[in-house]
Amino acid sequence: MLNLMLMRHGKSDWDAGAPDDHSRPLAPRGERAAERMGEVLRELGLVPGLVVSSTSARARATAELARITGGWDSRLVLDDDLYGASVPETLAAAERHGNEYERIMLVGHEPTWSMTVRRLTGARVTMRTATVADIELSTINWQNLDEAAGTLAVLLQSKLFVD
Repeated sequence: MLNLMLMRHGKSDWDAGAPDDHSRPLAPRGERAAERMGEVLRELGLVPGLVVSSTSARARATAELARITGGWDSRLVLDDDLYGASVPETLAAAERHGNEYERIMLVGHEPTWSMTVRRLTGARVTMRTATVADIELSTINWQNLDEAAGTLAVLLQSKLFVD
């Protein structure tokens, strides 16, 4: 069985003076949440084999901090298509990158992450900052995800683990 994990970026710093939305960095709270979620996922045995992140500064930093602090040996790939992606584009990214992995994580943005969870599982979730959804897919390969269904196995909101 394959697992698709979706992680929303940590809380961003709206006052950082970034020149555009793509460049907006994480706030200190977002950094702490990304680090803690990396540890939580390791403790729960939910470390992905591959992490694919949006190229936005806040998503990329979230992915890097979770991997490093969590002690994951997962490879990190940046995919510009995840910034501003639709649900079909998100599923296409998973298809492109999943190939040799049983569990991959995509790190990106709302509202697409909530809509992707709903599309695959039927569940209505709120993907707050640094939330992770783990979806068990009812398929044996990463092809044709637009036709796949799944079950929401785990939903972890960072506010449960971070002050």
